[in-house]
Amino acid sequence: MRRVARQLVASVLVAVVVTTVAAGLLRVRLDTSVESFLPREDPVVAAIEDKARSFGGDPIVAVLESELPTKLLTDGDSLPKLLALEGRLAKLPDVAAVYGPATVLNQIAASAQGLLAQIAGRRDALRNEAEQRARDEGKPARAVTEAGQAALREFDLRYGSLLVQGLPAGLPTLRNPQFVNNVVYDDQQHPRPQWQFVVPGASAVALLVRPREGLDQEGTQQLVAAVRAAVADAGLPTRKQTVTGAPVITASLADEVRGELPLLGALALVVCAAGLLAGRWLGRPLVRLWPLLVAVAGTAVVLSGFGWFGQPLSLGVLAFLPILLGLGCGYPLYLAQRPVNRRRIVVTGLSSAAAAAALVLSPLPFVAQLGVALAAGIVVTLALALLVHRRVSVLQPASRWTPPSLSRRTRIGVLAGAVVIAGLGAAALPGMRVEAQPEKLAHGLPAVADARYVEQLLGSSGEIGIVVHGDVRSPEGLAWLAQLQRTLVVAHGDRLRPVLTLPDLLAFLGEQPTAGQITAALQLLPPYLTSAVIRADGQESVMVFGTRLDDVAEQARLVHEIEAGLPAPPPDLRAEPAGLPLAAVRGYELVSADRYLANLAGVVATGVVLLIGLRRRADAGRAVLAALLSTGWGLAALWVLGGTLSPLTVALGSLATVTACEFTVLLADAWRARRPWLRRAVGLTCLLAAAGYLVLLVSQVALLRQFGGLLAATVGLSLLAGATVVAVLPPAPVPVPVPSPRPRTSAAPAVATSKAEVNR
Repeated sequence: MRRVARQLVASVLVAVVVTTVAAGLLRVRLDTSVESFLPREDPVVAAIEDKARSFGGDPIVAVLESELPTKLLTDGDSLPKLLALEGRLAKLPDVAAVYGPATVLNQIAASAQGLLAQIAGRRDALRNEAEQRARDEGKPARAVTEAGQAALREFDLRYGSLLVQGLPAGLPTLRNPQFVNNVVYDDQQHPRPQWQFVVPGASAVALLVRPREGLDQEGTQQLVAAVRAAVADAGLPTRKQTVTGAPVITASLADEVRGELPLLGALALVVCAAGLLAGRWLGRPLVRLWPLLVAVAGTAVVLSGFGWFGQPLSLGVLAFLPILLGLGCGYPLYLAQRPVNRRRIVVTGLSSAAAAAALVLSPLPFVAQLGVALAAGIVVTLALALLVHRRVSVLQPASRWTPPSLSRRTRIGVLAGAVVIAGLGAAALPGMRVEAQPEKLAHGLPAVADARYVEQLLGSSGEIGIVVHGDVRSPEGLAWLAQLQRTLVVAHGDRLRPVLTLPDLLAFLGEQPTAGQITAALQLLPPYLTSAVIRADGQESVMVFGTRLDDVAEQARLVHEIEAGLPAPPPDLRAEPAGLPLAAVRGYELVSADRYLANLAGVVATGVVLLIGLRRRADAGRAVLAALLSTGWGLAALWVLGGTLSPLTVALGSLATVTACEFTVLLADAWRARRPWLRRAVGLTCLLAAAGYLVLLVSQVALLRQFGGLLAATVGLSLLAGATVVAVLPPAPVPVPVPSPRPRTSAAPAVATSKAEVNR
């Protein structure tokens, strides 16, 4: 009865745990936004958010191309449809502002009509005033009429010529193609410079949809989908429609990640299952698969934890899934063999978790999250393996295997060569290129190809905004903005081009406008346009410059030159650059700094855990040496092949240590106790871990492909380094165990080992 009760309680507990884990998995969210690449408290992130709060975030750009030049703007049927499309986009949820040529023209026409109404009203008022004076003087009706006509002749003489010059194409209305053509295009049908941000070419128009500040990844994906749908349903006669921009790239990356998660997970399961089933020495087929079941359970628990704690999964955790399935099979695999030293396996697992946890020192959130996920996954998988390993353990046969013996000269030569190669890799580390640009990390996705196409059309694919804090609606403020623009164009005209600035909008005022003229001009221009460059209260403005998202090191130099070359502002003004290129530069700087610390932190953490946990301190030294060698070899190979580092691989040392220390400690055990089955278990674990990394080669995300290929090679180097260290610094052997008369399984003749011997 008690047994039934215990089974019932156990079943209930298992059901509760499974339900809890499943509920957590359903709560998991993804985040591949720019903010996941930089710390929230970083000043660059703060500047981007401040700019987005006042003027909207980096835009979603919809480029529409027609077969014939100017058709989308001068055709009587197309322009109203374009205007309606811009209106629909402006009404979408989470949109801060929409800028498009049809609305620009409509606003200009409305302002011009308002100006005409003011002039007409003033003209009528002058006539009425003149006639009233004539009546007050007692003049006859004919004289009153002549007085009014005289006033009109004077007014028409003064302003009539100006109106004729200002309205050469007729009435300012969207139904007048000549008006549209005259405002937007020059005599050669090229877009006028001030409108190129919405009319980049004679046959193309661009719509800029700026999201609201603080929009999360899910909201960004929904907004991108809504923009695509609205553009596709607009009914415009276009030959090509392209929707791109930084939000589109991050949304595309999130869609790719969401689609690849089940694929990569399933592929990792198949590869690991095939590897375990091939190991006949592990026991019956079902028993061979139990390490994989433990690894799957550990992975599910960790992912569920992210869901319950409300932490969205970043790009790094996509790498975590197949990796943990490969690495996680190792600990239950070791524990499933008898005789086994549980203490050493537990200490080895904790040391690997410490190496992975060292990634939290990375300043980039998605790399730190990978470290948290991997460390937690190792600990959970190890704990689950300890709970159930006694039920599926297999007693391994005794062996007369004798480890090979190398001469002293050979051991010294091999060790010296290994250290020299590793030293060359360590020396090359500071000079290796680092790729930290979000768009480059997504290289290979269709959204990136669209961005490059639009970059050729618009002349830029990113924007750097110079945000000015303070009121610039004074002659001194406007003059300083104009000076700043000239300085940047002269110094960096090959890499920067003005897109939309206040000096350009107010260029019609001339060189030295008065305060009254500036105020009147801002009142005259449509708020639709002025709100793009100056806040309604006038206390913040932005100058938008287009730039190409090229090599991040070149962008870093450009940003530093911009910051150093800004002219000194008037006393009440303060300027700072903001934008996605600065985020890429900041990520590059954070990743590039302290490269040795990022690589050595995991080695040091592992060494401390091994020194505390292992009774044989020499094994801790062997493990640390193997971790250093495998790290140096990996860096040397990457340097020789001309590869680049990414945010995930710049801390190669910590990632290599996860496997190098584990392999070394267990290979030392196999050497010391003459256990060839333990060597086979280490080799199979290496194969499964490498397979977990190689699964990432299937990904369409360039960062993950590079990470998977490099780390698969690093796992192999970890095994080679562990075997090398054990061979050149061999541990002292222990007496061979005595065969057991009563094996617990049907396996081959087994051995019984004393508790004292197992725990050495």
